[in-house]
Amino acid sequence: MSKLHHSRIPAYLDFMQSLTGLLLALFIVGHIVFEASILFGPDAMERMTLFFEGYYVFGERHPIIVTFLALFISILFVVHAALAVRKIPSTWLQYRTFRNHMKRFGHEDTYLWMVQVVTGFAMFFLGSVHIYMMMVNPEKIGPYLSAQRVVEGWMWPLYLVLLFCVVLHAFIGLYRLALKWGWFEGKDYRRNRKIMKRIMKTGIFLYILIGLASLGTYVSIGLNLDDTRIEKAER
Repeated sequence: MSKLHHSRIPAYLDFMQSLTGLLLALFIVGHIVFEASILFGPDAMERMTLFFEGYYVFGERHPIIVTFLALFISILFVVHAALAVRKIPSTWLQYRTFRNHMKRFGHEDTYLWMVQVVTGFAMFFLGSVHIYMMMVNPEKIGPYLSAQRVVEGWMWPLYLVLLFCVVLHAFIGLYRLALKWGWFEGKDYRRNRKIMKRIMKTGIFLYILIGLASLGTYVSIGLNLDDTRIEKAER
């Protein structure tokens, strides 16, 4: 037996891919809820921003906390992407073989994997822009400055596409993780699998709905901004 045959490196890399994916998916779920605070009004969003800036702990704003959080997420993002790219077809022949396999079997989970590949590829570019902006401009996260960036900075098209990508990628990823690591195995495996798939689809629908409502609210606020609110929000 060769040493390569007994190597634990592939298993270790697989575990790290799953772990980073789980952490990122949970972050996305929480992040969309955080952004949804705008649905309860600008004041609710402002209080949420103060919380993440450590105001309720230190008694003053520390936007640098947001920078470090964005940096941590970006590291997870890059590591996860580097690990995931190992399993993506890298040549036209590999892609054609997989496409033929996908059409021949017509299995929904195989299509879900392809959705993850496409959304992951898009997120690598769209998500990087968003994370970088949060990292270098942490003081501009608030109801009015965010709304200004969405409308006047023409970020709403990017956020719209990014919303669909992150929600699909996160919930499909959580579903596939549950299957991969056997979290719901047992005598009723088939039944559990159907339940997990329903939960995944429900989560996708609800989070896209919440995300669209939040983005629409930011656009509405941004279209009605005046200089007084902007000057008050800047700090």
